[in-house]
Amino acid sequence: MNEAFPATSMPDRDWWSALWPDPQDTLRALHITPEMTVLDLCCGDGYFTAPLAKLVAGNVYALDLDAAMLEMAKAECLRQGASVKEWICADARDVATYLPEKVDYVLMANTFHGVPDQPALVRVIRAVLKSGGLLGIVNWVNRPREETIVLGQPRGPKTGMRMAPEDVTAIVEADGFRLLAAIELPPYHYGVVFAAS
Repeated sequence: MNEAFPATSMPDRDWWSALWPDPQDTLRALHITPEMTVLDLCCGDGYFTAPLAKLVAGNVYALDLDAAMLEMAKAECLRQGASVKEWICADARDVATYLPEKVDYVLMANTFHGVPDQPALVRVIRAVLKSGGLLGIVNWVNRPREETIVLGQPRGPKTGMRMAPEDVTAIVEADGFRLLAAIELPPYHYGVVFAAS
């Protein structure tokens, strides 16, 4: 399968900046620490990839299905003086085929809601994590889209695609993860962090 996940197109960087003026603070809140090796799964244009790479001293892999998005992410890392171990242009569901080592942490920001078979992707993620490794998922809050206003316009996925933290937790914990933390990421996001058994 090689189709893009629905409703996961990349927004304008200006409104990412309005939501997350300090993305590295968000990454730290998600329990990412400097000694980790991290996979930025579905990295998009690199809004989190560059600060993530700086946080973990380049020990990051970045995967996206869209080659143009990867090029934007590479340019952003270059602009910020951040290095990445490897750029992977592939379907997230095939990540185990391309990743050369198991990682300490998988970050998935603003994409999980659009995954057609979420349990299958969770199993793939578990396979690329070290024992005790962490999975961090960032999602839009489960509120009507017309209520999540950024720079004067409704933003984020359609209302019907949004997931409450407990819905994400039920899916992820069904595959042997355990919830470590649920984190509010104002104004319109939350993060959930899980540990692999």
